[in-house]
Order: sequence, then structure tokens, then C-alpha cells
Amino acid sequence: MSGIEANFDGLVGMTHNYAGLSTGNEAAMNHKGQESNPRKAALQGLMKMKALSDMGLVQGVLPPQPRPNLPALRQLGFTGSDEQVLNKVARYSPSLLSYLSSASSMWTANAATISPSADSADKRIHFTVANLNNKLHRSLESVTTSRALKATFPGEDYFAHHDPLPQHADWGDEGAANHNRFCNEYGEAGVQLFVYGRKVLHEGVTPTRYPARQTLEASQAIARLHQLDDSRTVFAQQNPVAIDCGVFHNDVISVSNRNVFFHHQQAFLSQQSVLAELREKMARLGQTLVAIKVPTEQVSIKDAVESYLFNSQLLSQPGGNMMLILPEECRQNQNVSDYLQRLVTEGNSPINKLHFFDLRESMRNGGGPACLRLRVVLNEKELAAVNPATLMTPELYQRLVSWVEHHYRDSLYMADLADPQLLNEVYSALDELTQILNLGSLYEFQR
Repeated sequence: MSGIEANFDGLVGMTHNYAGLSTGNEAAMNHKGQESNPRKAALQGLMKMKALSDMGLVQGVLPPQPRPNLPALRQLGFTGSDEQVLNKVARYSPSLLSYLSSASSMWTANAATISPSADSADKRIHFTVANLNNKLHRSLESVTTSRALKATFPGEDYFAHHDPLPQHADWGDEGAANHNRFCNEYGEAGVQLFVYGRKVLHEGVTPTRYPARQTLEASQAIARLHQLDDSRTVFAQQNPVAIDCGVFHNDVISVSNRNVFFHHQQAFLSQQSVLAELREKMARLGQTLVAIKVPTEQVSIKDAVESYLFNSQLLSQPGGNMMLILPEECRQNQNVSDYLQRLVTEGNSPINKLHFFDLRESMRNGGGPACLRLRVVLNEKELAAVNPATLMTPELYQRLVSWVEHHYRDSLYMADLADPQLLNEVYSALDELTQILNLGSLYEFQR
């Protein structure tokens, strides 16, 4: 059965702020304490979603999470009314309040790892929610993420939903940001590439400056849960040098679409062996890998991190050619801009079109176009089973824009997170959003 790749983007939450919480993410750390604009951030994300939908691609929407996280604060012993809890934690530790107010669920590339039915033994789409246990603010997302995915992809006939792996560093899982899939056509069986930063049960090299968030053992566990055949899975270690340069997830140094792999020269440890294994396993399926290597001499790792070249979306156009959805920062970096022009004008590259988007609010917090989206390969029956209220249409776009303009603030500092009125605004907005997207009682405050 033929298939398509849908992109489900996260709506930016109302507490979008620059708290610099993510060690290893240099953009996030460099903008700590600056003023953010949640309204602009949400509208920038929606504009990208609408543009892809207008191009004829299937585009979905995933909801933000309620923040500040009052249940977690109460679990930590802060008591009283909501206002009293916020006041107490703000006096105790503004940093703790910022952790529990993060809008990081907007980056849905970390929401889960997904394997399509064409690859899984039981012929269902498998979702494993990421535990994200390397960062406190992200580790608290999994319960609501699981509910949101089940409300978006309901029923067990086509969708198998797995709980996160154990909340321990040995099973650190960062979701689809460390996962790629290769195939000639979306609906065909493919080869899945799981990228990790370190091994737990075996010796190996690790980065020395920044943490390696994904473990080999976590990736292997997900492959087992998704009922994947060993002959169609590849496990590759990310280059520790790249991690120490700010490549905190693999989607900051490589991106794939169908049989095309757009990657940096220094993306992986033992890179030639990784590519050889991918070619061999794809060849068994009658498929050919097209590897586009970006040389260090043209684009350094520093250039890649600053511009988020590889955190672009590589998408198929009607007719078979591919395009890159890029942040404006790629146009502003001279080395990256020069490389991209050569890519689309010289040789026989399958990538022949570039689209640039202003996503500065997300970029300043360390998330580009690919961070904002979760890829889901669906056949016709599976697409028909998706919650239709979550799929982008011109009507839904206008409704969400109106919702954002009505509810979101256009300025936010870290100190504003203690404002009890902000919490009321969040609850009111999300209650309305669950009705717009037909998500049911998704949040704890609705119970």
C-alpha cells in the first residue's frame, strides 16, 4: 500500500522563554535571560505549518503542555493555592521555576520514536514516547506527550503506543531527533538508523565537554519494542567531537528523506562503516542509498551548529525531487549559503529547491525547523484513522492564529513565570485548544 510522510509540528507554548536550560545546546545557553515573544514564536511555527500544507504535504498539529507545572511543584512539597505555590517556588529558586515552566514540548522531534507499519512485524505503527531524562524540564513531558499522541493517533488497530523507557540515564532516549529511516518509497519496507552518543554496557569513547544524551541500549530497546528485523536496522555512534561542538542531537548534523542522506563529513564515529552498512542493508531490499556529504572544508561543524543547516526538513516535492525547509540563519551564514547555492545549481543533486523560514524565536532557544516536527509515515487507512481535527487546513490555520492572538503575550521574561495570571491564561487557552483539536480531557487541570 502506498504511503506518505506527515509532519506533526508542536504548537509553541505560552511560557516560551529564554532560561538557557539545555547544557550542550549553545543557542539556548547564549540567549539566557533575554526577552522572548511567545505570540511571535507560535505564529512563526504556524506559518511554517501552513506553508507545508499549502505545498500539498500532510501537516498535523500537536498541543503544548500546561506550564508552569503545578503538579510537579506540589510533588516537590510546595503547598497552598496555585498563587501561593508560585510565590513560594519563586522565592525558593527562580531557576527551579524556570525548569518547571519550560515550553520545550514544542520541539516534537523529541516527543517519540516512530516506526511505520511497513517495517514492524505486526504491521502497526509503533510509538515509543521519549523519556528525555537528561534534562529535568524535558523529563516531565512524557505523561502528557503520551496522552497527546494517543488522542492524535487513536485506537489499537493501526497504532501501538509504548510507555517511555525507564527514567534512568542508562536508558536515555531523546526520540526521533536521533532516528532516521531510509526507503525508496514511504510505503515500502525500509532501513532504520538509530544514532546514539554513548554505550552503557560496553566500553567506548564519549564526549568530554557536553553530555551524550542517547544511549545505544535505549535505541536497541526501542527497536525491540517496535518489532524491527535486525537485517533492517543500523546503530551508529554520533561523533563525540561533534557533540562537544554543540551537536546535542543527531538532527543537528544529519537529516534524511526516503533514500537520501544529507549529512556532515564529521557526523558519525566510523562514518564509512555506517554508510557501508546502510548501503548493504538497503541493497537487500533492492534500494540504493544516495549519500550527500557536506565537506568540513566548505561547512565547518561550527557553521552547521550556528546555522542549523542539518536541522532543516528534507521533504519530497510532487514529481520526485526534494526540497530543504531551512531557517533564515542558513542564508545569513556565508559558508552555508554558498554551499546551498552550489548544492541546488551544480551536479545532479536530488535536492533542487530551498525554502527559508523565519523561526528566530525557536532558533534562539536552540530549535530549528526539524526540531519542531515529528515525522509519521502513514498509508491511506492509517491516515484515515488519525484524529482529523489535528490535520492542518486553511480553516484550522485561521482558527489557531486567532487563538494565539487572543491568548498569547508578546513579551515574557523569566520573572514573569511567577505571575499567577499567566497560569490562568495558560489554563484558559489550553482548555479551548483541546476543543479545537478534539483532544478530550488531555490535561490534569481539566480533570
